[in-house]
Amino acid sequence: MPLIEIKDLKTYFYLEDGVVRAVDGVTFTIEPEKTLGVVGESGCGKSVTALSIMGLVQMPPGRIDGGEILYHHNGTVTDLAQLKPKGKEMRAIRGNEIAMIFQEPMTSLNPVYTIGNQIIEAIMLHQRLSKSGARNRAIEMLQAVGIPVPEQRIDSYPHELSGGMRQRAMIAMALSCNPTLLIADEPTTALDVTIQAQVLELMSKLRKDFQSSIMFITHNLGVIAEMADDVAVMYLGKAVEYTNTRLLFHDPKHPYTQGLMNSIPSITAVQERLIPIKGVVPDPFEIPSGCVFEPRCPHSMEICQREMPPYEEVATAHWACCWLYK
Repeated sequence: MPLIEIKDLKTYFYLEDGVVRAVDGVTFTIEPEKTLGVVGESGCGKSVTALSIMGLVQMPPGRIDGGEILYHHNGTVTDLAQLKPKGKEMRAIRGNEIAMIFQEPMTSLNPVYTIGNQIIEAIMLHQRLSKSGARNRAIEMLQAVGIPVPEQRIDSYPHELSGGMRQRAMIAMALSCNPTLLIADEPTTALDVTIQAQVLELMSKLRKDFQSSIMFITHNLGVIAEMADDVAVMYLGKAVEYTNTRLLFHDPKHPYTQGLMNSIPSITAVQERLIPIKGVVPDPFEIPSGCVFEPRCPHSMEICQREMPPYEEVATAHWACCWLYK
């Protein structure tokens, strides 16, 4: 049984200039104790999908307009899309059973409080611990994420830590209540390559130690190959392909995924130049009437201009949204 089932999720933003369909019919699952990689260009809806799961979509102008986010836990199924974002039930789940690491730790951590105070607050909000017990738990978590001398670092302010240490503190805060799902929104974007590798290795280790699932959002296919068990590829608010990592890299089905693969530089293959995906992402206010990828697709057909293809299983355990397989 999956941990999270997202079915035809639609999250729209109602602005003065029109409606932005940031997430427009996304479907995929997150399995227990596995990592799902969510990949796509900037603005494709990856982060908004994560915020929809967390109940953190800014209202107004945004709101979940349709679909289901089914959370399986303790033998029950809860549709997170139906919960009030500030309601008691959602607040009990957010940060406790489902936690999130945001993209930039310097803007996510409060600069006027020590990292210890911020982790302790999260622990005391959800766990029945005294302040001293929560402090000991926070020290344990800082030690678990590899921060040296955690007894002293717990009283440091965010500006006193390096970028890598701040990101580790964010991971410690997210894992402090032992969540079943950890959402990581491009957690290595602002870090140098050496620290990126350390953070990725740390997250893989902690997933096994805490028996958690991870939803890992990135635009880096190399990170996906290293971290993910399954992959969802998103384009302009839609999930256009979903399968396990091995199948995606060896037999990508959707033309967009194929284009992403062709644009990856290789140190082994000898080629004069990379093959880019032609064109640009359409204006979110002027989405094509047919397939959203049709203006850039090398396999475009007449039906692609008229109708959006269905999201179907095109091979065993391999879903794609493309008329080529009808």
